[in-house]
Amino acid sequence: MITLAALQMKSESGDVTANLARVEQAAREAAAKGASLLITPELGLTGYGAGDVIRELAEPADGPLVRQLQRISAALGIAIIAGFAEKAEGTIFNSAVYVDGSAEPVVYRKSNLYGDYERALFATAEPGTIVFDHRGVKCGMLICYDVEFPENVRRLALAGADAVLVPTALPAGYSGTFIADHMIQTRAFENQVFVAYINHCGADERFTFAGSSRIAAPDGSLLVRGASHGEALMVVTVNPADFKASKSENTYLADMQG
Repeated sequence: MITLAALQMKSESGDVTANLARVEQAAREAAAKGASLLITPELGLTGYGAGDVIRELAEPADGPLVRQLQRISAALGIAIIAGFAEKAEGTIFNSAVYVDGSAEPVVYRKSNLYGDYERALFATAEPGTIVFDHRGVKCGMLICYDVEFPENVRRLALAGADAVLVPTALPAGYSGTFIADHMIQTRAFENQVFVAYINHCGADERFTFAGSSRIAAPDGSLLVRGASHGEALMVVTVNPADFKASKSENTYLADMQG
């Protein structure tokens, strides 16, 4: 059983200092409410729509930005997932990092880039099965568009993940509404996992975001339903043991053929 905090956030485009300060403030508030993990949006530290400046803001996973996240995590006693531009292997990836104090950071690189905007900025990562233990709950990470491919969530579920944590930058519009209102719950139900899908809100110079952050449970119910606009810090306790009945009735993973 863990208590998750989700920050639906309006990032300042290209202002890492301001965005890091916002994450720190949210981490402090979340820790005070008993959360052990704070999840923030895709590229939340650089701003999603910052454009070419993202290349200049990219850092390695052992760089100053991740180390600062580790210091915040250690000082406040709460783990953090944050989206950043990762400089590695002679290129730049759209990445998310899980930090828990001084422990080795866990990095996930987005494998399904969305549209010409992302493909012009980032390298496509090979699909990865990134799982880690958080306070006794096995978690996996994806980023935004990745979750729209059922194979990605299924791969994590088959690896034993109880929860799939998804920083996102979902744009406003019909497709975004459908994804938030239907697809996230479906991914949770068909894999019998929790899915936390945490979005930006508001707009930057290139994109208007859908808000509508969601945390869905294995039985398809919604535990968190963020508004379509405005920042919000949402806190919820998730316990895989509460959904044993759902897993016993919906045995998709055990019944797979081929």
